[in-house]
Amino acid sequence: MSDLEYDVIGPVARITINRPEQRNSMSAGVMRGLRDSLERARLDDTVRVVVITGAGDRAFCVGADLTGMTGTGAAEAHQGRGELAMVFRGLRRLGKPTIARVRGYALAGGFGLAMACDFVIAADDAQFGTPEINVGLWPYMVTVPMLRVLPPRLTFELMATGRRVDATEAARVGIANRVVPVDQLDAQVDELASDLARKSPLIMRWGRESFYRALEMSSDDALDYLQAMLSITTGTEDAAEGIAAFIEKRPPTWKGC
Repeated sequence: MSDLEYDVIGPVARITINRPEQRNSMSAGVMRGLRDSLERARLDDTVRVVVITGAGDRAFCVGADLTGMTGTGAAEAHQGRGELAMVFRGLRRLGKPTIARVRGYALAGGFGLAMACDFVIAADDAQFGTPEINVGLWPYMVTVPMLRVLPPRLTFELMATGRRVDATEAARVGIANRVVPVDQLDAQVDELASDLARKSPLIMRWGRESFYRALEMSSDDALDYLQAMLSITTGTEDAAEGIAAFIEKRPPTWKGC
């Protein structure tokens, strides 16, 4: 059985880290598999939403497999650590919305993986955190996705203390979009994925990209860029179809142009 599974059902691709006995820790092979799966989803026009999760009921992902950090040369180890950065870049460049389905522990790089997704749906047994400081490390690689979601002061507190955040706090501070009972987790993920899949894939891709680009720009630059994107978007066939469907009280038929 593979350490990483990729399945497509309708418009939704599901990527599952399948190492439940290791609490779905990420080996070098898993990180390469995540990167390859994201590229596979990006190139598949039938896929409109990607769900990332972990097998079993104990963990979404507890980060890097620390046993794999020993016994390699410095250069090789440095290169291997870049795999997680490539996963984060793959998520950013995917052009399609992503959902982290979180059950149990989402720690270290696993926390970063969840934060790099567009949405987090968490079960009420979820726990988030960056415990690297407790073993003499620092959560360097997850700084970017954490700062994209959380205030700097809270981000540094979690990094410096290594404390865990339970599901209730996760919902309060914005780590999770929704926290639901365990028995409702799959239904909530499926509902959100289905809703996202019904939108225009073109406008979703442009809107998602503009959202993250605006976060990185000055206010004036962002407003100029967003004004241009609004003009471009209103000239698409999908925008015309969406407005016509609204007026005619019918579901739109997206053309992706």
